[in-house]
Amino acid sequence: MSDHFIAPVAAAPVAEPVGAHEPPYYAVVFTSVRTEGDNGYDETAERMGELVKEIPGFLGEDAARTPGGLGITIAYFRDEAAIDEWRHHVEHQAAKKYGRAHWYERYTLHIAKVEHSHGFERARG
Repeated sequence: MSDHFIAPVAAAPVAEPVGAHEPPYYAVVFTSVRTEGDNGYDETAERMGELVKEIPGFLGEDAARTPGGLGITIAYFRDEAAIDEWRHHVEHQAAKKYGRAHWYERYTLHIAKVEHSHGFERARG
């Protein structure tokens, strides 16, 4: 049993989850607890969101944050090469370094291979 508590989630600006993709692909799960204040975070996060879309093999991103500060971002990539390209992107590396110094109390990163994926959408009308 986990020692984590369940908290309500405040939706990120994206109103829909990333759709299912043909497996295999990869999910990069970044779970974080932020420091107090913005300290330029929102502006940088927006820039990173723009840059990652330029990475060949980037499939999309889901994100949510609890009122208590727990954030979860899941970025989906076609292959490990795309993840490596994003990991080594110069601006992303600078943002990670700044984040460790200013934005995060703690974080974890998990990379998982997705072997099954499907979705559901209720018919409208």
